[in-house]
Amino acid sequence: MNNLEINLHTVNNKVKFVSNAENKPEIIIDYIPPIGDGEGYTSLELLLISFSSCISTALLTILRSRMHKNVASLKTNAKGIVREEHPRALSHIQLEMIFESPDVEEADVEKALTVSEEKLCPVWAMLKGNVEISVSYVIEKG
Repeated sequence: MNNLEINLHTVNNKVKFVSNAENKPEIIIDYIPPIGDGEGYTSLELLLISFSSCISTALLTILRSRMHKNVASLKTNAKGIVREEHPRALSHIQLEMIFESPDVEEADVEKALTVSEEKLCPVWAMLKGNVEISVSYVIEKG
């Protein structure tokens, strides 16, 4: 069984934290004023980053390694819609993905998205059923 461990500790008299995993670089987590100073990522921003990097990693792995496609780059933009009521959780995540590839087709992306959702992206598995997720994409040939 694999375990993940992180360290998190306060660095001021508000809610600013520094965190890291293993010997990796530290990240700063904070909240908006007046609760925090707005000097780091919020927890929901980190969740969007985590989900975006998870799905992007899965897609690139499938397209490049399994489908043998030439993907020069992938840009992912994420927008999280926050509920009005408390807890102010995400109700919807919209991902916009831009692939730069001479040979990736829409059918390739659709298949890779299905496999990513069903088998490869653990963050998507955790969000599924709790947050509505929509994905759009563009393939730029070049």
